[in-house]
Amino acid sequence: MASTSSHGSSRLLTYLLTSSLPEEDCSCPVCRDIFKDPVVLSCSHSFCNDCLLEWWRDKEIKECPLCKEIHSTGHPPRNLALKNLCEAFIQERHQRASKRQRTSSGSEDHLCGLHAEKLQLFCLECQQPVCELCLHSENHSDHCFRPICDAALEHKEEVRESLKPLHEKLEVFNEVKIKMYRTAEHIGIQARHTERQIEEQFNKLHQFLLYEEEASIAALREEEQQKSQMMKEKIEGLNRDILTLSNNISAIEEELRAEHISFLQNYTLLTLQDPQLVPGALIDVAKHLGNLTFRVWYKMKDIVSYTPVILDPNTAFPAYTMSDDLTSVGWREWKLLPDNPERFDHLAVVLGSKGFNSGTHSWTVEVEDTSCWTLGVLAESYRRKGEAGGPHWRIDVREGEYTACSSSSSSGPVTVLSLKRNPQRIRVQLDWDEGTLSFSDPDADAHIHTFTHAFTEMLFPFVWSRVLKMLPGTISLWLW
Repeated sequence: MASTSSHGSSRLLTYLLTSSLPEEDCSCPVCRDIFKDPVVLSCSHSFCNDCLLEWWRDKEIKECPLCKEIHSTGHPPRNLALKNLCEAFIQERHQRASKRQRTSSGSEDHLCGLHAEKLQLFCLECQQPVCELCLHSENHSDHCFRPICDAALEHKEEVRESLKPLHEKLEVFNEVKIKMYRTAEHIGIQARHTERQIEEQFNKLHQFLLYEEEASIAALREEEQQKSQMMKEKIEGLNRDILTLSNNISAIEEELRAEHISFLQNYTLLTLQDPQLVPGALIDVAKHLGNLTFRVWYKMKDIVSYTPVILDPNTAFPAYTMSDDLTSVGWREWKLLPDNPERFDHLAVVLGSKGFNSGTHSWTVEVEDTSCWTLGVLAESYRRKGEAGGPHWRIDVREGEYTACSSSSSSGPVTVLSLKRNPQRIRVQLDWDEGTLSFSDPDADAHIHTFTHAFTEMLFPFVWSRVLKMLPGTISLWLW
């Protein structure tokens, strides 16, 4: 999977390389030369493979030469995207040098195509160079002319002015190209990290299923041992009864051969009950196999959880760090991340991964003793770059003061809220169709605030806090 992602990124970068790239963007931070066999660390910094190994030589801790982040592996993956970019950069530089060499070799005088005379004038009406003989031709009667030198200077100045916005546009293209390069590099990092998390989650499920399999087989073998032992004891008792009965039959037959008086003196009738088969002696197959997968799945709900709102790391402000299960957020030092359109770059916000434009939805957020936080929803049209703003509905706490605010701009009317206690958890309930957004304290069963609005856009849950966790919901099961 990682290999496929790297090849895709390489093709993307080769396609994007259509204009000049500053040489420092293709230079290794250690040797200051163009990257040779580049590798990428999990902190997103890239280095020549040999430079990084030389930097780590005789060092017990493998840290990034730039940001000093510690890495557990001494063999980072190859950065194929950056390798292709550097090769294309070198090729483009060679082509530009060859072109300049050909241009500096000189050129011949330009001659008129009609009269084979040197072009010395410029026709203002036809917007083309002409010779002196063209002044008297019918094609240029009543036309105005200017010397080539004057016309060229005038037009060059005009072209220079037109080049200014083109240079500005070129800078924009280069900036976007660099962002796309970083995005392509980050895609590979995301894919590898996500793959590891998927493997860990499935390993937990595999271990659970293996334990349940062993427990089910152990229960079957225990029943087999108990019932086999019971049947063994029953058979041994039956053998004793058969032996006793055989002896009694022999004794009776012996008495039958005795004289009549002796027979009558010892005459007895022996009565015995018939032996009975043991009920429930067989393995209870239905108990072991009946609804087996359902029973295992039902037990599985104790080790799995469902969180109604999962945070989207692609929207997170760069100073946020996310838990592996994407349910909690914390604060860290600023990290260089792709400036993708979904990400907030100035507002410390992270959104839920799924928006709502119909129905009823509820989620609970653990705020504990955090002194500053913001919870609510914002519209899809909310501006995420620069000065953020747009339709939103939220409650805030700042140093113990609770407020509610709703607005379609960057500021709006604020309502001060009166709470009897500082809640440890906040429950948010959105009824998009009815146009209500409610906040409550589930531990105290206390209402905090309700917004009413005729919603028309997709709404996304959002949070602002240095420490905060989205709590899982309750898994219910109905049988009929």
